[in-house]
Amino acid sequence: MVRSFSTDPVDPGVVDRILRAALRSPTAGNTGGTAWVALEGPDQTAAYFDATTDHEWRNAHLEWSAGLMRAWVVLLAYSSPEAYLARYREPDKSDSGLGDGTDLWAVPYWTGDAAFGVMVALLAAVDEGLGACILGTFRGEASLAEALGVPEDWRLFCAVALGHPDGDDRRSPSLDRPVAPRPQRLHRGRW
Repeated sequence: MVRSFSTDPVDPGVVDRILRAALRSPTAGNTGGTAWVALEGPDQTAAYFDATTDHEWRNAHLEWSAGLMRAWVVLLAYSSPEAYLARYREPDKSDSGLGDGTDLWAVPYWTGDAAFGVMVALLAAVDEGLGACILGTFRGEASLAEALGVPEDWRLFCAVALGHPDGDDRRSPSLDRPVAPRPQRLHRGRW
């Protein structure tokens, strides 16, 4: 993950290829319940950062905020739980009962499908020679959706910052956290 970007523009054709790839990711029941908003250039990406951060947060996190906010592109991955409920009420899926409410889904397909699309976008960005970073949105989702005209039944899964890396390879402190070794996490045949 790249967390510090240059101000160099990203070719719109590259953004289009990344988004086309993301839209080809799996979608349960061929629902197509994911969508993207592409913010390109500082005037548009400011809408994301203005809605989801504030002056206090930016100042408290200067080591990250300045580099992140230079990303030329912010892709917003949305999904619609209602689209999946409607799809799973259709005759070929109705026996599952999943169309009867979001609380019936042990793992919501709209979350998985959004994640698949984000992963494809990240891989496509690397293939295009760009840096990328996932940004969780912890505040401001409603005001961002309103500013961008996002329909009410769509939920922001996450943002993907894209751009040319500026060479600051600052490591995330999370990388210093111990993780169980592979033999404890990989099982074949049985646990």
